[in-house]
Amino acid sequence: MSDSMMLQGTMSDVGKSFITAALCRIFKEDGHSPSPFKSQNMALNSFVTHDGFEIGRAQALQAMAAGIEPSPLMNPILLKPTTDIGSQVIVNGKVLFNMKAADYFKYKTKLIPDILSAYNMLCEKHDIIVIEGAGSPVELNLKKDDIVNMGVAKLTNSPVILVGDIDRGGVFAQIVGTLELLEKDERSFVKGIIINKFRGDKTLFNDGIKILEDLTNKPVLGVIPYINCDLEDEDSLSHKLTDRSFDGIIDIAVIKLPKISNFTDFDVFSQYDGVSVRFVSKVTELGDPDLIIIPGTKSTISDMNWLKRTGLAEHIKHCFDADIPIFGICGGYQIMGKTISDPDNTECGGTVYGLGILNTETVFKNEKTQRRTVGTFSDVLGFFSCLSGASFYGYEIHMGETSDNGTPLTSCGGSFNNNAAGCYVHGIFDSADVCGRLVKKLYEAKGLTYTGGCIDRNEYRETQLDILSRNVRENLDIRQIYRIMREHNGT
Repeated sequence: MSDSMMLQGTMSDVGKSFITAALCRIFKEDGHSPSPFKSQNMALNSFVTHDGFEIGRAQALQAMAAGIEPSPLMNPILLKPTTDIGSQVIVNGKVLFNMKAADYFKYKTKLIPDILSAYNMLCEKHDIIVIEGAGSPVELNLKKDDIVNMGVAKLTNSPVILVGDIDRGGVFAQIVGTLELLEKDERSFVKGIIINKFRGDKTLFNDGIKILEDLTNKPVLGVIPYINCDLEDEDSLSHKLTDRSFDGIIDIAVIKLPKISNFTDFDVFSQYDGVSVRFVSKVTELGDPDLIIIPGTKSTISDMNWLKRTGLAEHIKHCFDADIPIFGICGGYQIMGKTISDPDNTECGGTVYGLGILNTETVFKNEKTQRRTVGTFSDVLGFFSCLSGASFYGYEIHMGETSDNGTPLTSCGGSFNNNAAGCYVHGIFDSADVCGRLVKKLYEAKGLTYTGGCIDRNEYRETQLDILSRNVRENLDIRQIYRIMREHNGT
């Protein structure tokens, strides 16, 4: 029988995903076989497992922290918003259908057998399951038939630890208010509290701990400092998407599309000295960067129309004419072509003209491509010739097929044209061979020489996970965590 522990938050972005990852790493270090689990995730940041299933990026990171391969069992339901009122529903790693939010709310309890099946299969393989909730457990208008917070705690009989974010302020109201809004039987599942993202001298919060424990009759299991570690954020609440400052030598501008997906594709650049990445959504913000990246999107046609409305489409084309290098990934690659067609209403239907800086045409089809991939760059001409022969790894998640009669960018497809290039491979920059060459080229284009080191993103991620787990272990009562699991589960 597996032990289990569930982390729920007072709101979104309190740090549940990272603490889940830290606990997975800590339990692994202690000789256990842990696995993460999140019954339902809503995020455009996704990941493809080795066997071609799509799950939330956060659960993939947590699996890496646990030292195991990511699996669709860890995230049986993934919702990827396609519009403001609808999402693509992915169950057990494969697309089920697109559904409006109101319809999904009525339908979701039919997925409880999938949730329990996935959880039980994980229990057969692992001795500790670390469960992550979503948002807040007391969104009162959404609590009915809950399948991700207290509903899952009950289904799996898991003790709950409530996480609050002190960095935002109002942590007493967060914690006390959440507990007060829980039903009595739900409150009994909560066995402790974590205060996350504390800045400064923790002794100044000693009185705060006593106040919280007196008010809630729940132990404060730890006050975790704001940890400076460079790990992939889960969703659009990431601070990276709002930081438009440029404080480096090399200025990389990523277009912040309304339905941007897999923005973590560019986290690797933060490892390089003097390289700054900023996300822009206005012509006035774009300026004249050293490199423009058009990222993935869950709604290519509507985001192409947005580029036209904002004037960014024309400005990007002017940048292309001015020899500023431009790289597109997945939906961004589709946008850079001549046309994008959706004859079967896979997204929103119709045909639109793209930027026209690549000689490609994209047609959407009902079947979704989901695969991990490795490859090499072809003999590339133009700015990106520096990548010729470079090896890469990554994954593809896309609905469309793109045609180009020219030489492909890579052994896995893609296109190039002078200072423009694009392909479907998410994570293509993660290889030290690829990102290192590109950073050196960007320095050379400014008449400079890059003298820093290059490191593979996977290796770098491991060091950052160690930093995360070490800080959490030092500031969390791990013995109490084990005791709570044992006592609640009767082991």
